[in-house]
Amino acid sequence: MRGEAIGGQRRTEVADRVQAGACPVPTWWVWLAAWPVTAVFMLSNAATPLYVLWQRDIGFSKGTLTLIFACYIVGLLGSLLVSGVVSDRLGRKRVLLPTLVLALAACAIFAIAHTVAALIVARLFTGIAVGAVVSAGMAAVTDVAGSRRKRLAALLASCSMVFGAGLGPLLSGLLSETLPGPTVTVFVVEATLLITAVLAVLRMPVPRPAGPGTGAWVRLPRVPHGNSPQLILGIAVFAPGITATSFVLSLGPSLLSGLLGTTSRIVAGAMAFVMFLAATGVQFAVQRLRRRVILTAGAVSTVISMAALVIAVHAASVPALIAAALLAGAGQGMGQLGGLSLLNSSVPPQRLAEANAALNVGGYLPAGALPVAAGYLSDAVGLTSGATIFGAVLMSLAVIGGIVVLTARHRAAEPA
Repeated sequence: MRGEAIGGQRRTEVADRVQAGACPVPTWWVWLAAWPVTAVFMLSNAATPLYVLWQRDIGFSKGTLTLIFACYIVGLLGSLLVSGVVSDRLGRKRVLLPTLVLALAACAIFAIAHTVAALIVARLFTGIAVGAVVSAGMAAVTDVAGSRRKRLAALLASCSMVFGAGLGPLLSGLLSETLPGPTVTVFVVEATLLITAVLAVLRMPVPRPAGPGTGAWVRLPRVPHGNSPQLILGIAVFAPGITATSFVLSLGPSLLSGLLGTTSRIVAGAMAFVMFLAATGVQFAVQRLRRRVILTAGAVSTVISMAALVIAVHAASVPALIAAALLAGAGQGMGQLGGLSLLNSSVPPQRLAEANAALNVGGYLPAGALPVAAGYLSDAVGLTSGATIFGAVLMSLAVIGGIVVLTARHRAAEPA
């Protein structure tokens, strides 16, 4: 026991020197620090291809489906009210370890779910875990990277989120179609991956928290004085982008069923995967561009995505639906990378988790509300009309976001 305590103390001392820039850890540790984010985000969308099974066995409408999805957003937003502040004051590990335990509990509930109430609880737990990991987990990546690798930290933190979000439904679709007990097998595998993330967090060389901080422990996340312009620019593009991908996740299987006449879980999972693969790949492609260019391109991508969505539902075009998903992923990826880069470069480490939480609150509020409205609207007027109205509204928000970036170019002109 004493040896473990000494080892833990040494890792903390090394981490403190890392934060000071005196003793950088190997780059592979920066990549490994992103694994807990990936693992939790795999859980966040692992249920997506399975909803057709639950709808068949339990019986619920598209409106109820989007309501289940919205419970995830509620849990996420509630978590963001406290997780960023707690992480900055008490340390990343003290938030990440309970987070991973909660994610494991969500896996157990999903595996035995036979009612809408069980799905709601599992999605709520998942949302809480995701809210904690996007604040504490992403900040941990930056802490491990140190002051000299902030650009790499922003890239890996952002990519780990979207790659996990895409890998989860792909793995879920494949396992549920090829192995028995689909709703059990998927979450047993996911729980195994989460256990490896627990081991990574236990060994992670993160520095001690900078200080006790001031203000309430539970509050709407905010950034330090003077950093509001960077936050607004990030939200202006990130929010429409993640709302577009949320719509594809919640109602994409229904659209595929209508256009292709298929309920294949592999097809639904593959569409989500390619959407988030686009979000991952585009970030590596644009990482060296100026932030204003990245954010502007993200807004344009979301606008075109919604135009493709409207075409898809009116022309019953599968290629147009796939294009809409790819462009939605690219829009979210660029908005997310641009927003995180702005915060990483300007917010001090002792406030970074809360700043990340603020960015995600701004993004997930519309991502929760608009797809739910579209789901219930689709029940009332039909999927074609509901998707068309949703596309028009989101297209307008993305155009406004692009205008905000272009009219504040001096705030986002530095390299990302």
